[in-house]
Amino acid sequence: MYDMKISDSVVYVGVNDKTIDLFESQYKVPNGVSYNSYVILDEKVAVMDTVDKRVTEQWLENLAEALNGRKVDYLVISHLEPDHASNIQKLAELYPDMKIVGNAKIFSMLPQFFSMDLSERSVVVKEGETLSLGSHTLQFFMAPMVHWPEVMVEYEQSEKILFSADGFGKFGALDAEEEWTDEARRYFINIVGKYGTQVQNLLKKAATLDIQTICPLHGPVLKENLGYYIDKYLTWSSYEPEEEGVVIAYASIHGNTAKAAEKLSEILKAKGAKAVCSFDLARDDMAEAVAEAFRYDKLILMSPTYDGALFPCMEDFLYHLKVKTYKKRTVGIVENGSWAPMAGKLMKAYLENMKDVQICEPVVSIKSVMKKSDEENLEALAEAILA
Repeated sequence: MYDMKISDSVVYVGVNDKTIDLFESQYKVPNGVSYNSYVILDEKVAVMDTVDKRVTEQWLENLAEALNGRKVDYLVISHLEPDHASNIQKLAELYPDMKIVGNAKIFSMLPQFFSMDLSERSVVVKEGETLSLGSHTLQFFMAPMVHWPEVMVEYEQSEKILFSADGFGKFGALDAEEEWTDEARRYFINIVGKYGTQVQNLLKKAATLDIQTICPLHGPVLKENLGYYIDKYLTWSSYEPEEEGVVIAYASIHGNTAKAAEKLSEILKAKGAKAVCSFDLARDDMAEAVAEAFRYDKLILMSPTYDGALFPCMEDFLYHLKVKTYKKRTVGIVENGSWAPMAGKLMKAYLENMKDVQICEPVVSIKSVMKKSDEENLEALAEAILA
């Protein structure tokens, strides 16, 4: 069991998964991921969520060690996504007297995942209701579309712990030596980011509580400097830029657009840009490129025309920006084309459908290979976007 001390009564029983290559079959997780589960040991014993089927056996061992012979009275289900809920039926079979705690939406969706009769075992909770375990009391708050419709969070009143479901989670196993913010941002923007309004609604509820500890379903338990983490969530969920800087996102077939991107990066740095980071969309991690585009206040898109359309990785990048509600940014455009350039027009069309996105002029059009005149146009674009 990973040694994560929460309190004498609240025990971590989750599992690190370092064998997974893609989270949700799309996000690279080079440092793995944790599936977090907790046990509250009181007069009654409550298990707070299960884990992914990839780590079932280790989780059951961790749980048995924490229980030390005791039985489980309640399983609280915060979220039905399989990386947290795969073992609901298994636990229900191991503890036939155990009650299942969830909201009405959870119980309406459970039959989609499991074939079991819970009619005599269900404890249906509503907004603000409580469940006493003895000296510990759980209070339930609904969090629909953060990021599934059935999600709820739990506040333990005596120890002031928020069990935050997927909120405040991050990629990376618990023993990964990495700073919280970057992988938490990449997790939030790519998984929860579409639902900023719903996250804001949940944060308003959380603001009424005296929270001393946050226990998410992925990533470390947060006990100190909680204002920092909450402030990040307020920024991310409102789609405001975190920092001033320019992301250059480029697609390049034969390397010519890449050379222009490199030149533009040099120009921006020379002109005093506070931060410049470039992503080769065909090779670099798409999820990181998307997250960094939300991090900074400016973005420059650079793509060749391909079969009369956008190069596929640029199309993919713009799709991700759109679906994650990219807004409140300034964006520049550089296209490359050899005989019928269309990339600039197509990238502009994507941006015009995004809210509060300012398209910076001039739109630079390169014909095959960057020339001296193109460098001058890149200079003009850099000056305009930094103005």
